[in-house]
Amino acid sequence: MNGKRYNTLNNELKTIFKEKVMKLSFDGGFTCPNRDGTLGRRGCIFCSEEGSGEFAGSRFVPLKEQAEQQKKLLSSKWKARKYIAYFQNFTNTYGQVERLEKIYNEALELEGIVGLAIATRPDCLDEKILDLLDDLNRKTFLWIELGLQSIHEKSAKFIRRGYPLSTYEKAINELKKRNIRVVTHLIIGLPTESKEDILESVKYVAQTNTWGIKLHSLYIQEGTDLYNYFINNPFKILDKDDYIDIIVNALEILPRDMVVHRVTGDCKKELLVEPKWSADKLSVLTSIDKELKERNTFQGAKNI
Repeated sequence: MNGKRYNTLNNELKTIFKEKVMKLSFDGGFTCPNRDGTLGRRGCIFCSEEGSGEFAGSRFVPLKEQAEQQKKLLSSKWKARKYIAYFQNFTNTYGQVERLEKIYNEALELEGIVGLAIATRPDCLDEKILDLLDDLNRKTFLWIELGLQSIHEKSAKFIRRGYPLSTYEKAINELKKRNIRVVTHLIIGLPTESKEDILESVKYVAQTNTWGIKLHSLYIQEGTDLYNYFINNPFKILDKDDYIDIIVNALEILPRDMVVHRVTGDCKKELLVEPKWSADKLSVLTSIDKELKERNTFQGAKNI
C-alpha cells in the first residue's frame, strides 16, 4: 500500500497510470432536486451555497479556464501531468442527457485529462443517464460518487437526504451491472448517531463492495443550515481522539482492495466553526497513520 496501512486513492491512481494523478474540481453549473423545489429548497442540512464545492472552480468561466486555474492552484504543492476531471458540487447528473454528454466530453478533451469523477445523487440516475455513463466508462477511467452519508433513517431525515436506502441500493446495482466504479460517501459524527451506528454504516458499505469510500468528518460551516441548528441546539462534536478511533475501526472492516478516497473532511478555514482540530488536515492524517501503527493493524484486518 505504498507505505500506508490503507489503500489510498493516490496509491491506486499511481498503480493504474504509473505516475502522480491529480483531481481538478470543476463546477459544471448544476443544481440539485433538493434545492430547486423538486424535493426541497434548502438542500441537505450540511450543504453550503456552493453545493459543498468550496474548492471547485467557478461556474461562470469555461471548463478550460477552470482547469488552468485549478492546475495553477495545485502546482505549488504537486507536480502532475495527468488529471481526473472531478465534477464536485451539487448534483452532476441532474440535467438533460444531451447537456451532460456535452459537458463531460468537453472535460475529456482538455489537456492532461485521463478520467472523470462525477458526484451525484442515487435518485438522479435514470436509464438514459446510465447508458451515457456506460458509454463514458468504455472510453475513459470513470467513477461515480454517491452521497449516502448514513444507512440510518433517523440520520437521513436529520440531514434531509431526500431518498430511502433502497434508492441507493438500486443505483449501485445498476452501476455495478455496467462495471462502473462507485464511491460511497459517509459522514462520521452526526449528532443522531453513536459509534456503533457509524460502524454499522461502514459495515454496510463494506458488504456492498463498491470500488471506493469517502469517510468525512462532520464539520460545522458558517452559512449552512447545520450551523444554524448547532447554534440553537448545541450537540457534542467528536473530539480528535474519538474520531481517529472510529476511523481506524472503520478501516479494519473494509475490504483490503476498497479504495479509500478520504478519511477526513475539510472546508475553508475561515468558515469552519467546529471541530477546530479538523482544520489541521495533515495532523489528522498523521494521527490516523500513527494509531494504525501503534495498534499494528491495517485496512481489512478484521476480514482475515
